[in-house]
Amino acid sequence: MRKILPSLLLLAFWLVAPPSALLAQSPTREVDVCIYGGTSAGVMAAYTAKQLGKSVLLIEPGRHVGGLSAGGLGYTDIGNKSAISGLALDFYRRIGQHYGTFEQWIFEPSVAEATFNGYLERAGVEVLYEHHLRNTVMRGKRIESITLQHSGDDPWTHPMPSVKAKVFLDCTYEGDMLAQAGVPFTIGRESNDLYGETYNGVQMLNKHQFPDGIDPYCVPGDPSSGLVWGISPATLAPQGTGNRQVQTYNYRICLTDDPANLIPITRPEGYDSTHYELLLRYLAAKPTESLWGFLKFDLMPNRKTDINNNGPFSTDMIGTNYHYPEADYAGRMAYKKELETYTKGLLYFIGHDERMAPKLREEMLKWGYPKDEYTDNGNWTWQPYVREGRRMIGAYVMTQANCVGDETVEDGVGMAAYTMDSHNCQRVVIEKDGKKMVKNEGDVQIGGFGPYPIAYRSIIPQAEHCENLLVPVALSASHIAYGSIRMEPVFMVLGQSAATAATLAIDRNTTVQRVDVATLQNLLRENPLADGSTPEILLDNESAAGITTSGDWTQDDKAGGRFGRSLLRDDNQGGARKSVRFTPEVKHAGLYDVYAYFPRIKDGSSQTRLVVADSKRKKKINLKADDIRVEGQTSGAWVPLGEFKLAAGKTNYVEISNQGADGVVVADAVLFVPKQP
Repeated sequence: MRKILPSLLLLAFWLVAPPSALLAQSPTREVDVCIYGGTSAGVMAAYTAKQLGKSVLLIEPGRHVGGLSAGGLGYTDIGNKSAISGLALDFYRRIGQHYGTFEQWIFEPSVAEATFNGYLERAGVEVLYEHHLRNTVMRGKRIESITLQHSGDDPWTHPMPSVKAKVFLDCTYEGDMLAQAGVPFTIGRESNDLYGETYNGVQMLNKHQFPDGIDPYCVPGDPSSGLVWGISPATLAPQGTGNRQVQTYNYRICLTDDPANLIPITRPEGYDSTHYELLLRYLAAKPTESLWGFLKFDLMPNRKTDINNNGPFSTDMIGTNYHYPEADYAGRMAYKKELETYTKGLLYFIGHDERMAPKLREEMLKWGYPKDEYTDNGNWTWQPYVREGRRMIGAYVMTQANCVGDETVEDGVGMAAYTMDSHNCQRVVIEKDGKKMVKNEGDVQIGGFGPYPIAYRSIIPQAEHCENLLVPVALSASHIAYGSIRMEPVFMVLGQSAATAATLAIDRNTTVQRVDVATLQNLLRENPLADGSTPEILLDNESAAGITTSGDWTQDDKAGGRFGRSLLRDDNQGGARKSVRFTPEVKHAGLYDVYAYFPRIKDGSSQTRLVVADSKRKKKINLKADDIRVEGQTSGAWVPLGEFKLAAGKTNYVEISNQGADGVVVADAVLFVPKQP
């Protein structure tokens, strides 16, 4: 009877199981490309490989794809729009189609998830949900197969499937597959000495920092009472010292103030008001009239939010996540629950604890969880912001030198442009002027540099370690360089690049290290959407060809919101006639939508004159400053100029002039987007 019962249970399961569960019952699966991790990078990699003719299996430990982009981070970290290309750019344009715009960089979680699912459905990608990596089998320097385990149920009803593939992609935030494959990795922060950096290791700076004088003890002034929750007893190491401390995680919080769509914020199970004592002490020292003083509210469409950390005490649960990168599945789930309790407890504390200012309590009570988001997860996101997990030590390590332009790689397969950004890593006690006080340590935000290339070598292991693995998320970079690279659009770009490289390795029966990078770069350039469609034509003011200037324009590489590294500007307010002509080389004649890029710039002209010439006409356009609509983390936008029929060759152009200007005129970039059949 004992032997029969499991067989009967398994038979019953086969009769009612969904397709993904049936897949788990089958013998070892064999595919061309196996992708572990349904993050934004994982989705784009799976779509790309399938579009390029490969059999693909995407494995996701949870029940949803899209990672953080579908899990609450709707206020996209961009840096510079010129860094975003291919399917990543297509994603934000599809989001734009949903909202009735050309591109959209702020969005609701459910819209993002539906967009990611659309890619998988269009390509027919097979997805195995609720399975996490249990074991990786190596044969020599290659991953031969992986074994999976169901993410929570009885193994009698969910046996452990295995998957063989020619090439594997680790698209997790944590770098689980690379670790099991024996690829070297690091966790935490290198010392500044290792790569000759300035902003790695221990950093006690002033951003998101407590003011002097905040007492660290439960009973102020009494060390014997112990430290307030969240403060480490560790001694602060010297500046630049390396350690294994991981920058803090949080949840990006989606709330709404729409009464018809609002679920009230209630006291979470496990709530402990002592966890928020430092918030009270901070607000006593620096009172604020608004929640915006310690919560970063970014407003999304349909009266929703993307709330991020802001200030010394906020949504970041500092110093509690050091174990997370190497924790097993159960350990990670436990940490996620702990972080969820802290975050929900913070929201409840703000709205209900009588020690909070009445105005802040009243403001908080206007917000609640949206009924139409995360509907199968209690209206709460499933994805914490894992800002850093493991980082591969690969064939090339991206460092601060790459970010600031002191070192430039030739094998770039994506661009990064964001500030070198690390959130705090620990909360400690220091002594200043004879007084003990609490301080945060680890926050770094250093920018001011232009877009830079990310090496193909940084997404592959060294050949001696593994020959058929690509790692587009937990890639090879120092802590501080990773802080610039680790943005969702960049992960999508690198996911596409990794999948394209995987197809080349398969087609040419070679290792990922021996993929011809020039061929890879050309494929990404000529087939940016992985579907064979006609690529758009982009002309930036620094383009090698197609730019003709009349008059003396100033090249400005400091202007905020610029596209690419610089823009051209004229400050003469319509004096001597000047113009910049953008002339594309059109290989495929046809209808194109034409756009010009304009940043919002100080003392900008109230109008800009343009001429667009195609095969039939010359259209004069008088662009008003109010026509430049900017949202999200950028101060520039593409402005539509209209639909034009472009002839093949170099007869079409867009000309920007200073005619009639009453302020600064800029000429930055022009885009020609083919109308797809």
